[in-house]
Amino acid sequence: MSPNRLEFSTTSPTQFVDITPRIQEAISRSGLRDGRVHLQSLHTTLGLAVNENEPLLLRDFEGLLERLAPAHAGYEHDDFARRFEIRIDEPVNGHAHCRQLLLSAFATLLVEDGQLVLGRWQSVFAVELDGPRQRQVAIQLEGVFATHVREPAESLVELELARQLLVDPEPIASPMRRLIEAGGKRLRPRLVQLTSAIGPRTDPLRAAELAAAVELLHNATLIHDDYVDESTHRRGRPTVAAAEGAERAIAVGDYYFAKATRLIAQIGNPGVTSAVAEALEAICASQIDDVALRGTYPGDRESYLRVIRGKTASLFAAACASGALLSEANADVVAALRRYGDLLGTAFQMADDVIDFSPSSGKTVGLDIRQRVLSLPLIYAAEDRVVGPEVRRLLAGTLGDPEVGRVTELVTSTDALPRVRREAQALIDEAVRELEAVELDGLRPVLVSVAKSAVDRSS
Repeated sequence: MSPNRLEFSTTSPTQFVDITPRIQEAISRSGLRDGRVHLQSLHTTLGLAVNENEPLLLRDFEGLLERLAPAHAGYEHDDFARRFEIRIDEPVNGHAHCRQLLLSAFATLLVEDGQLVLGRWQSVFAVELDGPRQRQVAIQLEGVFATHVREPAESLVELELARQLLVDPEPIASPMRRLIEAGGKRLRPRLVQLTSAIGPRTDPLRAAELAAAVELLHNATLIHDDYVDESTHRRGRPTVAAAEGAERAIAVGDYYFAKATRLIAQIGNPGVTSAVAEALEAICASQIDDVALRGTYPGDRESYLRVIRGKTASLFAAACASGALLSEANADVVAALRRYGDLLGTAFQMADDVIDFSPSSGKTVGLDIRQRVLSLPLIYAAEDRVVGPEVRRLLAGTLGDPEVGRVTELVTSTDALPRVRREAQALIDEAVRELEAVELDGLRPVLVSVAKSAVDRSS
């Protein structure tokens, strides 16, 4: 038996959160081959359901719940005068508790050959009835587990990162160590490790070296980005520029750009070196475009896509392609994985833009607005026929707390956030299709799960 927790944030009632990719990822990580997945909601206003992930159907379901347990009906649960130790201004949620009775707090699903058993159109939903909230679903897996899980051990990358920082001069290594130890999703090194197992030459140690170098490169870009954006915090800690000054931030970023490039060159695979070098070129060129475009803030969709494909998607694509090249995969596989990474990285950044407007994300809401960073939801809101003029007027002036708060309200009042979510999901669907035409030695389900989880997240 393998226990776990699925943690996520919700943004509104009634919200259908598709947790299927998260469940499949837990299965893949555990190595479960054949057995069962047991799910249990840990909240009395969060239900579980298996149904089709189709917007019109979900709205029908929401309407049905409203008819059966109307939000504004009389519920004794909401009569706080009759309940002890309840604040009189506590939000009422009797309807949410009653709606949960129409769903279920439990679900058991089958696993065959490492895959969640669902019908073609079925998804597993956590149904939020009283959001926004932080939620947990308990998950237990039982059955036959593989002795060795196909996914490479992430601990190898952490060991390699620690080893590389240990040999660097302490004034240089210390700021990078703080950033590395603060966490991060490690998505780029994970893509390197996964794709490095696709070709005929699989070497986990060389893959970990490459993955660590890519992560150092990524963090070097973050240090420079934080300086340019005048950000004060990253991953809950002061940025290098805020803590130690602009000169130190530039020097540390430059050092690890150079070191990561050297480590990759020492691997001795010209294709890998070229793939990462091209990404580094794109990152630098797009950073220049990004700063220049802030003069036309909030910008337009075409300019935004050009910037994020360079700043974000290029390193995703390089991570996928370089891992495959390291394993000497076929050229058609490398090309498909490069396209997959480009689409995944673009969708990932779009999802980040949406999360920036969520109060439950753990980030300061409106930070991108204050820093005048290109943001697709903001672009769409500025183009809106109703609120667009006010958005553009506010963005053209001084952006203090009241102005940032008002812009955030205007953005969330439009279709901008759902529109960006739909675009990100369409890119993920396209990325998954790239995987269907090539042989991936059994790793396709894991890569599909990674792609879906890139947009189905709250931070």
